[in-house]
This record gives sequence, C-alpha cells and structure tokens, in this order.
Amino acid sequence: MAKSLSVDLRQRVIAAIDGGLSCRAAAERFGVSAASAIRWRDRQKKAGDFTPQKQGGDRRSQRIEEHSQLIIDAVAAKPDITLVELRSKLIEYGVAAGVASLWRFFKRRKITLKKRRRMPPNNDVAI
Repeated sequence: MAKSLSVDLRQRVIAAIDGGLSCRAAAERFGVSAASAIRWRDRQKKAGDFTPQKQGGDRRSQRIEEHSQLIIDAVAAKPDITLVELRSKLIEYGVAAGVASLWRFFKRRKITLKKRRRMPPNNDVAI
C-alpha cells in the first residue's frame, strides 16, 4: 500500500493555495497531483484538518462478529464441525459468511479445531 504524503508537504501546498495560487498551480509547484491538492484543500475547508487519514485495516469483520455467539454455540454443539458445515448452518439463520471469513474469525480468537492423533509418535524409531 502506498505511503501517505507528509504533513509538512500538505501544509506547504495549502499555504500556497491560501497565498493565491490555484490548486493545480500549487500541485505542479510541489510535485503532487492536482487531485491531491484539491482534496487536501477541500478537507481543510470542511473539517479544518488536512492530515492523512488512517490507511488500511479491517472494515468487514464486524459483520461476522455480530453473530459470534451463534458461531461459538454451533462449535460447542458439534466440536468437529467443518467451516463449510458451519457456513451452511449460518445460512439457515440468514447470515451470509464465506469460509475465509469464518477462518479469520477463528484465527482472531486463536481457536484451532485440529484433530489430534490417537497415540503419541514413537521416539524409538530411527529416522
């Protein structure tokens, strides 16, 4: 992901615009895109702030988190349930979730559903 431009550069572009340059002229002078200069100026007018906003992050996990109790109850009822079966069960309740979303849900909670061996490996065997 691209890194946002510095606050210092943004400040100089806004100061040039306030000094009488057009947004496009200020953008050309400082080597940024005209769209960025226009966006920064507009944001400074509306919000009074032109610092970069937070980039990236998770925006969708709250959808599945709303149904966390339902998912955890389904796993408690059937501990060896597969993600596909769990997805089908959620569809019955009107919850649309993908297998990858369910996998990330369990990963966030550090819940692993791995099957274990019945016997420990033999330490006497030469490899």
